Amino acid sequence: QQLSLRPRRCYRNHPSARSSSSALMPLVRLFAQKTLQKAIPLKSLQAKLCGIWGVNKKTTKLIVTRVDDWTGEEFAEDVYVSIRAKATPERTRDVVLESCRAVQAAFKDEGLIANVRLETYVGDSYFHVPPPSS
Repeated sequence: QQLSLRPRRCYRNHPSARSSSSALMPLVRLFAQKTLQKAIPLKSLQAKLCGIWGVNKKTTKLIVTRVDDWTGEEFAEDVYVSIRAKATPERTRDVVLESCRAVQAAFKDEGLIANVRLETYVGDSYFHVPPPSS
């Protein structure tokens, strides 16, 4: 069965999608146990998360790390989602919590139970050196 790259939900009206066109996608790291049998459809999830955050997929990257084990089994999650986002005036506590719920719903749409956490950082403390263009 082929998965559509279009989100099943329209997140365009999400509060975080109303920010400027220079909005940056938060860094999204996905942790899953090596024993997880469910697929993690990155392209589909990327499209959904871009809709949630109101950004272009060319500026985003989802990173999956497979782990042997973790603690905290009381949540029974399939994926631990760690998000690091720039602190902006638009990203109020309510907007961030709503965005985290939307991220969790995007994973649920793909049949995955997600435990979502988000931390913010001050933009002046962020540094990035991409590889040179070919």
